[in-house]
Order: sequence, then structure tokens, then C-alpha cells
Amino acid sequence: MSGMTLIQGAIASQLGSHGSSAMWFTSAYLIPMSSLAPVAGRLATIFPPRSLILPIAALIATGGLICSLSTSFGTFVAGRVIAGTGGAGVLSLAIIIGLELASEKSRGLVLGLINAGFTAGVSFGAIVFGGLMPIVGWRPLFWGQIPFAFATGLGVFISIPAAAEAHDTETSTRQKLVRIDYLGAGLLTTSIVLFLYAIADEIQTVPLCIAPVILLLFLAVENYLVANPIIPVKVLSSWGILFSCFAQLGLMIARWSVLFYAPIFMLAVRGSSPAAAGSILIPTNVGFGLGGILVGWLHVRRDGAFWLPSISALAIFTVSTYVLSLISTTSLPLALFIVVVLINGLATGGGVNYTLAHILHLSHDDTRYIATSLLGTFRGSGSSFGTAVAGGIFYRLLRGNLVSGFLQLDGGEHLSHARQRLISSLVNTPGLVHGGDLSPAEQNIATEGYAGATRGVWQAMATLGGVVVLFQALTGKKAPEDRREDERPDEEAARAVVAENEGVGEA
Repeated sequence: MSGMTLIQGAIASQLGSHGSSAMWFTSAYLIPMSSLAPVAGRLATIFPPRSLILPIAALIATGGLICSLSTSFGTFVAGRVIAGTGGAGVLSLAIIIGLELASEKSRGLVLGLINAGFTAGVSFGAIVFGGLMPIVGWRPLFWGQIPFAFATGLGVFISIPAAAEAHDTETSTRQKLVRIDYLGAGLLTTSIVLFLYAIADEIQTVPLCIAPVILLLFLAVENYLVANPIIPVKVLSSWGILFSCFAQLGLMIARWSVLFYAPIFMLAVRGSSPAAAGSILIPTNVGFGLGGILVGWLHVRRDGAFWLPSISALAIFTVSTYVLSLISTTSLPLALFIVVVLINGLATGGGVNYTLAHILHLSHDDTRYIATSLLGTFRGSGSSFGTAVAGGIFYRLLRGNLVSGFLQLDGGEHLSHARQRLISSLVNTPGLVHGGDLSPAEQNIATEGYAGATRGVWQAMATLGGVVVLFQALTGKKAPEDRREDERPDEEAARAVVAENEGVGEA
């Protein structure tokens, strides 16, 4: 996920893609990873999770192989889609295996380690890709994933004894397959893809208008037609849960803008090497992990409302994002930038844990698993929405800054074809700013263009953060009055809803 940020320019240049199309290298992976996670989780409740490990590894390996051999933009994106389909099952399967094999007392630690692994991957992905790409090129970075995927998949498969898996043997596979909400899953996925496509580059009005219609159709299908909806709509009758979910979606959209554009800022504005630019993710993701661990260890040790702590954590996140927009200049002290992204990560990690604890307080006892899984779905979707929303803002601002800057430099009303090609190259390849043999005047325009676009993105995300704080405040403190202490979902039902909707969650 994060590694693609620093190598997409080289890939776009070699494959001949133009404009902001390079952003699809990331979106093509994240969209299926988020939107297909409920399907992957549902399959894990039909078949033994152990039997899904090797197919998931094969999907990731196949996607890497196609990317490494691709000679066109379309082929590369197809490979990313296949790899993202495999990635949809990774976190859900890791969580469900952790729930099955860990004892009740150690489950929290196991899930924390799983999330820490994903956080470490986001941190080091940009460093590894950015450091190796100038040495070996970008193709080995993809075919190198093939043996790794099969080796780790086979290792997990062998290490889990088949007898260790508790599974429903009374219901036939055919009956379980019939119960899957294929229509709902298809409608939900289609609405997400259409919306992301509509805002990814130039605004596309037709898919933007169709997406909410399909979403409404999805809600109608879930409410009236299916017996086992993929996302139970009745949970949305709680305003507290609804506001919590939208607050979580907004938080993750803003958070992903930091994860994606902090390395680009370091590369294009500060002139850092790709490896050094990627290392800026280390402090913010260390902060994410520490924030979640400290909050869970020191504070979230009881039932009840966490209304004020949730709002406080999200407010700190919003302020830190706005501060990033203020200090994102060519002359900023690097230490200050590191401190701010660290605080941003701490606030995110703490906010994620606090909001999860608070939504449990807002839920009925018999819908707690459904409410938390729904929160995970919105959180996971934030990665795709964040990439598209922030990417759309960033590329439009960047192109506008470059066009106005070069028009002023050339003193004309229209750009020459050479200037247009240069702008397209600069938009796709941040590394050209300091490594593309630009004149001092051209380099200054490109640097200020990237700095201005980054500031604009983070200002927009800080505004969104204010909306997030408002939504979280509207969740309220009051628990449902008619909680039923005697109702508890059975183990397999709990496993089903947690796995099918967790999405990419804490990553």
C-alpha cells in the first residue's frame, strides 16, 4: 500500500500513463481490498479458514506476477486488482484465526499484534520500495512477492492443525452458499467503485449520480429481500451507531491523506531520497501503535461511555492535521514535522480504541458484534475513500499550481506542448522535481506546486476532521434503555460478523 506511493512515478513513466492516472496504481489495490472484505469474511464462515489460506496466497502471487510482467497501464492495474482481491482476505482471515486459536485472555494481545504487523507493513513498505527501486528497478519488487506469498501462506497452512478449527458441520456447504447475500455484496461493491471512480480524477457526473441510487437499492435489498444481509440495516436505526460509523469513515479518510502525502512531500518538496522520504511514516505509525496500546492498557479497562475521550482524541488529530498544513513549506524544520506526524499517529491510535469502546456502550448486547463489525467496515472503506478524495484534491491543486506557475514563467496565455508534457511528467513523478534536470526557476515552480497541493489537501482534511468531531459528539453518552442481558450471540455468529466486516481495519 505505502510502497506504491514512491515508485508509481517510475512505473507510470515506463508504462506510458499520463496525467493523474498513476493514482489508480494504488486505488486499484485498495478498492477491492476494502469492498470485497465482507465477502472474504463470509467465505471464512462457510469453509474452514485453513482451507482459504493457500487460495488467498495464490491471488496475491498472481497479482504480483501480472504486475511484474505488465507492459501497459491496463495490465498493471489488472494485476493490482487481483492482488487487492487476495488482500481482502488477509486481515479478516488473520483475525478469525486469532479468535479461534487464542485463549480468551490472550485474544486482545493477539489482535493487537496482528494490527501492529499491518502498521509495521505500512511503515516499512515505503522505505523498502523507495530504497530498492533505484537499485533493482520496480519489476523485481513485484515478482519478489511471489515466493514470499507462497512461503508464508504454506507456513501458516502447515502450522494450523485441521482439528483445531471449530466449524459447523450440521449445515451443508450448499445451504451455506445459498445464504450468502450475493446481491447485497454486489450492489455495495458497485456503489463504492462507482463513487471512487467518479471522484478519482476529473469529476464524472454520471457515475457520481448512479452511485447513491445503487446504494439506496442496496439498503432496500438488505432491509426487505434478504434473510441474512451482509450489513444488517436495522443496526442503522441507532443514531449513535450511525454517527460513530461516519465519524470513523471521516477519520480514516483524513488519516490516509497523511500516510500517502507525507512521503510525497518529503520527496518532492524537501528533496529527500526515496528511502528517506518513506521513513517519515515510521514515527506516525509508531505513534498509531503506541496510542492504541496505551489507551487500551491504561484506560479502556471498563464498560461504559468514552464520549469525552473519543472527542478529545479526534480533536487532537484534527488540530495536528491542520498544523501539518501550516508547516508544510520548503523551509520547515524537519524535527517539527516529525513531532507533528507522531502526535497525529498517537491521536489516531487512541481515537480508534476509544470510539470502538464507545460504540460497544451504545449498542444492545445482542447487536454488539454487528455494531463493531459495521464500524470496521466503515473504517476499512476509509482507505479507498481517502485515496480517492485526497488524491482528487491533490492532483487538481498540483496541476493548477504547475500550469499557473509555468504560464507566469513563460509570459504567455497558453502552454507549449513541451510544457504540457513536463507538467504531466511532474504530476506523475515527484522525484523529477529534484532529479529531473530542471532549471532553478522550473524547480522552484515544481517545489512550490507540490508544497501548495500538500497544504491544500491537509487543510481540506482538517476541515473534514471538524465534521468528524461533530459526528462523534452527536453519538451521545446514553446507552440503550432496553438492553437484554440474557441474549448472547453464539460463537460462530460472533465469528461471522467480526470477520466479514472488519475490512482493512486498523492498518
